[in-house]
Amino acid sequence: MNDGLPASAPRILLAIETSCDETAIAVMDEKGHVPVHRIFSQIDQHRPFGGVVPEVASRCHVEALPPMLDEVIAAAGLDWSAIEGVAFTRGPGLATSLLTGMASARALAYRLQCPITGVNHLHGHAVSIRLTRNGGMKDIALPALILLVSGGHTMLLLEETPARYRLLGQTLDDAAGEALDKGAKLMGLGYPGGPEIEAHARTGDPAAFAFPRGLARNQEASHRYCFSFSGLKTSLMVLLKREPSLKESRLADLAASYQEAVVDALMLRVVDALDHLPIRTLACAGGVARNARLREKLSAAADHSGVALALTEPEFCADNAAMIAASARLLNTWADPVAADLDVLPGWGLGEDTGTPHH
Repeated sequence: MNDGLPASAPRILLAIETSCDETAIAVMDEKGHVPVHRIFSQIDQHRPFGGVVPEVASRCHVEALPPMLDEVIAAAGLDWSAIEGVAFTRGPGLATSLLTGMASARALAYRLQCPITGVNHLHGHAVSIRLTRNGGMKDIALPALILLVSGGHTMLLLEETPARYRLLGQTLDDAAGEALDKGAKLMGLGYPGGPEIEAHARTGDPAAFAFPRGLARNQEASHRYCFSFSGLKTSLMVLLKREPSLKESRLADLAASYQEAVVDALMLRVVDALDHLPIRTLACAGGVARNARLREKLSAAADHSGVALALTEPEFCADNAAMIAASARLLNTWADPVAADLDVLPGWGLGEDTGTPHH
């Protein structure tokens, strides 16, 4: 799908992702192949605090980026002179982390005398559904319904073109990944919570406890495709205050029931959209898209509705630079590193025009 790139488009590009607590770098060629991508996860650095600490995150990016850049170029078998464009995450994300990535990208682009582009992190996740393990980027039948679900974002998008998205709904409080992290903490499990809950849920009964599924079905039309997870967290907290021994005696059932409530809350909106909108592809992206129970239910929903299924490959679900490269390749909006008026946009949303900031 990328063979017809304009002559001005970089053939080999380098992408940098530093929006939160992963430092990631990738190389992509003109056909969308990603020969090398690396991710340094800061989980160990943030685990003692039970969540991401912005100052710790930015310092880790500063330390990790230089050696990772050299490693990626060497692993790709390239000389620095082969890089013809540099892409970086401009937002949304933690301001100090974004600034670290932008400063590195601008310095590289200036040194290499190549163009630069700032990418929307959410758009990166949205286009990650096109990334394949061994090939280039695949085509997706549009319109596509995309469930973008992670630790910081939960939204339902309608992709009309790779540069045009309609926001159908989003979380009104916690993101799904955040709800899993908080639930795991209440259960006495480790961080990050999603994988911990999923591991314990494998031997549990998902119907053991009746947790809420979020917004009522008779909600106002403007919230039809929106999500809410704060009541779920409160329900678990109240249950454990009343019966604290459940954390030991029925931990697997607790984890399975809590996970099922999160997944069901997501699927209720997905199925509603599939029933009422002209959709050709059902897709899911973001860190929580790795969850096996969610992937199972998405597959069943796609089969039932007779639409194609496009789930982001597990290795591209978490924050990564391959998705930033994919976004840069698809949008093809490059600028001179010196003349470009760039700044980070911590609150950048994903609007109909992904090149326009939406705060």
